Amino acid sequence: MTTILILQGHPDPAGGHLCHALADSYAAGAAAAGHRVLRVEVGALPFEMLRSQEDFLSAPLPAALAEARRALEEAGHLAIFFPLWLGGMPALLKGFLEQLMRPGFAFDYLPGGRTRARLKGRSARVVVTMGMPAAVFRLWFLSAGLSALTRNVLGCTGMAPVRSTVIGAVEQAGQARRTAWLARMEALGRAAA
Repeated sequence: MTTILILQGHPDPAGGHLCHALADSYAAGAAAAGHRVLRVEVGALPFEMLRSQEDFLSAPLPAALAEARRALEEAGHLAIFFPLWLGGMPALLKGFLEQLMRPGFAFDYLPGGRTRARLKGRSARVVVTMGMPAAVFRLWFLSAGLSALTRNVLGCTGMAPVRSTVIGAVEQAGQARRTAWLARMEALGRAAA
């Protein structure tokens, strides 16, 4: 049994979006397979954005994020869901990760400009939805907004493997495609992958 933390990164706290449905299916599959599921709805958390290097290095973690940090400490697998906005993750999710993934928790600064990862032993899955076709995002935009998260945040903190699922052309998708996406997420949740 794996403890899975689902980060629902859609910033709309009202829910009802495809990202929410995908995360629900992932959670249902994980629970059905006996995994322990923890969930954080980033859009529902009240926290300030970091505004300086000093804040990043030494400001206390906002109280509203303490439970999210504890959940990440417990998790063996992280699943992040978000819509692509302006080529990357929504600002609220980025701000949440900046607060959570700070020195002393996610990594340490070492002499000579090196870092030491502190979140080794965890795997991750990133699921991104978008209006454009997934092939355009991958081939034309080189998945830049996704790589910024998978390589530059999750990978640098020691998580491995970090896998991704890109779901494109969501506005044009019919019910059959949406049902297939939900079934795929349920299967991934069962496998904690």
